[in-house]
Amino acid sequence: MDKSPKTLIIGLITFVIGLALWLWGLDEEIWLVNPHKAGLVVMALGGIEALYGVYKLTRRVPS
Repeated sequence: MDKSPKTLIIGLITFVIGLALWLWGLDEEIWLVNPHKAGLVVMALGGIEALYGVYKLTRRVPS
């Protein structure tokens, strides 16, 4: 089974979660973590994973 679509979908979901943290975490401060900055990190990781999923989909070798 090919895992490319799964990687792409999980990356997009992670990106959206990070976007939500980034947009609505401005006025809150948790003891160790600032949700606004954590949202940026989660968005970056989700974007990288989504791009990797797109790369895997486009580089699929026919068998």
